[in-house]
Amino acid sequence: MKRIFLYSILISLFNASCDNNDSNTFCLQNENAITLSHDNITREYILYVPQSYSDQAVPLLFNFHGFGDTAEDYMNYVDMRSLAESEQFILVYPQGSCLNGDSHWNPCLVEGDNKSTADDLGFVEAMIDDISSNYNIDSERVYASGYSNGGMMAYGLANYKSNLITAVASVSGAMLDCAGTISRPVPVIHLHGTSDGVIPFNGSSEYSTVQSTLDYWINFNNTSVNPIINTYSDQGMSIEHYLYNNGDDNISVEHYKYIQGGHEWFNSSFQGQNTSELVWNFLSKYNINGLID
Repeated sequence: MKRIFLYSILISLFNASCDNNDSNTFCLQNENAITLSHDNITREYILYVPQSYSDQAVPLLFNFHGFGDTAEDYMNYVDMRSLAESEQFILVYPQGSCLNGDSHWNPCLVEGDNKSTADDLGFVEAMIDDISSNYNIDSERVYASGYSNGGMMAYGLANYKSNLITAVASVSGAMLDCAGTISRPVPVIHLHGTSDGVIPFNGSSEYSTVQSTLDYWINFNNTSVNPIINTYSDQGMSIEHYLYNNGDDNISVEHYKYIQGGHEWFNSSFQGQNTSELVWNFLSKYNINGLID
């Protein structure tokens, strides 16, 4: 099932369940969520620890929901728990803060192109500290992925928290017009539909084009500029894969272009890998020092 956000419907529903005068409340509470206080706001995240977890250090993957969503609802839609079991990593679905009925992420510093003043970059760092205090996390393998506004958040972490975040994935997202001091090459994978009506593939007055975002990371990571291109078709969807390899620390930038694909976490598979597997298989190739031998 393709899921495209109907923003006007979502916002009216969330407004009914959220105190619009209180920017510190969540639009909807998540069951079985962990809470922590950051920047004088009570924040939530859902943590999934695979049954196979022992004291051995394991990777950590954040997956950020889109605008107007909840961590629990997003987890049920983009469910990576079985993948966390088979691949043995700890999975986190954080909850965005709420302002005027809208849950959201702020990928920039406060003075940047944010939706509110909530410190989401600091919230991620607080989550890493909180989780690491209870589980043995491989600090060289902490990854960020997200859908739509969550994909923007993943890029924000690449820009501002590259000392903590190893590699990032954006699905139907965009990189906002803000950038910090990036301390090292950052592997990037971007999946996008050419018919995305919310964050257009070719950009808009609000968002950069997909290619300009790719070019930014191609240039920063010093990868090849001429990609290796492969095509594949699944369930009537034609998918093009662009690999920009041989970057610093042997990292790459990768792009999956879904021809006529919309604003979604894609259901089509590429060579037998679904979207979650494409994301994980890319991210997990790297540690903080580059491609894992």
